Amino acid sequence: MTTHKLLLISLELLVCAVHPLGTYWEASGPEACARPPDANSSLSPPPAPPPPAPPPAALCVAPRHGERVADVELLLSGLMFLRLYLVHRAILLHSKVLLSASYRSIGSLNNINFTFRFVLKVLMNKYPARTLLAFILFFWLAASWMLTLCERPKRVQTGDMDTALWLVAITFLTVGYGDVAPETSCGKAVCLLTGVMGVACTAMLVAVVSKKLALNKGEKHVHFFMLDIQISKRIRHAAANVLRECWLLHRSTGSMGGGREQRRHQRCLLEAIRVFRQLRLKQRKLRDYASEMVDLPKMQMIMCDLSANWNNSYRELELRISSMEQKLDELNRCFQQTSELLSRALCPRSPDTG
Repeated sequence: MTTHKLLLISLELLVCAVHPLGTYWEASGPEACARPPDANSSLSPPPAPPPPAPPPAALCVAPRHGERVADVELLLSGLMFLRLYLVHRAILLHSKVLLSASYRSIGSLNNINFTFRFVLKVLMNKYPARTLLAFILFFWLAASWMLTLCERPKRVQTGDMDTALWLVAITFLTVGYGDVAPETSCGKAVCLLTGVMGVACTAMLVAVVSKKLALNKGEKHVHFFMLDIQISKRIRHAAANVLRECWLLHRSTGSMGGGREQRRHQRCLLEAIRVFRQLRLKQRKLRDYASEMVDLPKMQMIMCDLSANWNNSYRELELRISSMEQKLDELNRCFQQTSELLSRALCPRSPDTG
């Protein structure tokens, strides 16, 4: 148990201990406590049918104290959402990434910490649409409830849950019709946070959709192969046009009084050359882009195979060189033995001849 862990445990206990008072306090004077509220009063709410269970007795406080108590209760109600850290802890503890022994063993070898960020990245790569939809729904409900808590003491329209859901939805989608708007500072802060999260989720949604609509490697190879074939056909056609215009220009040069026709063929020839160059440039760019699409692991495997073949060839060459050296040594010994035999055979005859 380190100091950091003790501090984290203390903060978790403090967050779990945060809880509002249970009901909104209504500011009322001493005369309201002495007598029941008048039914004809404009401040009293309209009569409602009696509930099945009687509510608890309301506490009578001064108006200035009632506002402070309501603010404290609102602050505690907002701090209750700090308990949402339990959600990502539950996702982390019950995820297949953390429960898999293979994940943990490979992660320990690569110095990977299995945190909530890593699990969230895995979920976004594996189930991007489900994860993003769950996050959007969860944030929508949480922001609507926080807006309801902020706006309810003012007795305004945005204090109702249905209106809060509508306001959070149009703010999240960055539409902003303007039919309803928050009136408290807390509600404005919630709407501002909702707008920021809406922009972030929109960017994530665009990334997910673009990833789903992107072509895979096989589809890219087929697409660029067909484009290359089409451009090659257009290049051959453009080259034929260049040759045709060259021939027509040559014919118009030798004819009498063909100056106008010659200028027309010159313009056509320049236009055909320009089209031919553009097509060649387009084909070169396409092939450069296709060469960049080569899979790096595949190239690594090819290089490993080439290096292995080179090593085998080098070993075979060394063996052949060593065998050739042995054969040369044997030939050398044979030559020496032959020379010795010849010298022995010729030595006894030398005195007779002398």
